[in-house]
Amino acid sequence: MNFLFLSKLLPLFIYPLGLTCILLLVSLFLSFRRSRLTYLPILLSLILLVTAGSPRVANYLLQSLEWQYLPPPEMPTADAIVVLGGGTKSAAYPRVLPDLNQHGDRLIYAAQLYQEGKAPLIILSGGRIEWFGAENSEAQDMVEILQLMGIPPEAIIEEGNSVNTYQNAIYTQKILEENKINSILLVTSAFHLPRALMIFQRLGINPIPAPTDFFVSEQELAAVNYSAESKILSFIPKANSLAHTTLVIKEYLGTLIYRLRGWL
Repeated sequence: MNFLFLSKLLPLFIYPLGLTCILLLVSLFLSFRRSRLTYLPILLSLILLVTAGSPRVANYLLQSLEWQYLPPPEMPTADAIVVLGGGTKSAAYPRVLPDLNQHGDRLIYAAQLYQEGKAPLIILSGGRIEWFGAENSEAQDMVEILQLMGIPPEAIIEEGNSVNTYQNAIYTQKILEENKINSILLVTSAFHLPRALMIFQRLGINPIPAPTDFFVSEQELAAVNYSAESKILSFIPKANSLAHTTLVIKEYLGTLIYRLRGWL
C-alpha cells in the first residue's frame, strides 16, 4: 500500500466518527465477554459525538484555522492566481457538467479576482486519484467551470497531475519557473490556507494569501450566544458540525504528517 492510500485510510481511526465505530466494536466485544466495562466505550462514544458535533466546539476549532489569514481590505495585484483543487465534483452521470462542491467558492473567488484585474493568468492545480475511477482531472473540470464564467481559455494554465497539497506546490513551482511568474495569489479554502502556505513557502515561493470559503464568520460566532435558545442549541450535536470538526482534525493531522516527511 502506498503513502497516498495510507494517508486516506489510517486517519479514519482517529476521526470522531471512525473512533466512535471502534469504541462501539469494543463495547460489542466486551458484551460478549459479559464484562463490567461494556458501557465504558459506549459512554466515551457518546461524549465524543456530542463534543465533536457541537456547533460551538466546531466553530471554535474552525476559527483557529480560518482566521489565521483574513482577506485584506484591498487584494494586491500579482502575475497569476493559483487555485488549488478540491472544489469540484466530476461530470459523472447523471451530472451534465462538473459541479461545484462545498469548497467551490475557490473557483468563484478566482474568477472574481481575475475579472477585477488582480492577475492576468489563472493556474488550476488538481488531479484525480486513479483508484476512485474519475476520468478527468480536477483541473480539467475547473477549466470547464471557469470558461462558463467567462474566463478566456488563453488566461488559464492547467496542472492536472497533483493529488495532494504538496504536489500542488511542486507542480505549480515548475509552471511558475517555465512562465517566469514571480508573484501569485494563492486561492484555497480558509481552513486549508495555513498548511498550503507553509508548503509553498518551504519551496521558496511566497504567495499572497487569498482565502475564501469561510465556514465561520462573525455572524456564526455571535449566533451561539445571541439568545438562551441559541446557547442551548449550540451544545446539541449536528452532522455538519461533526464534519467541520473532522475537517479541522484532518488539517492539523496533515500538518503533522507533512512536518514528519520534511514537506514543511
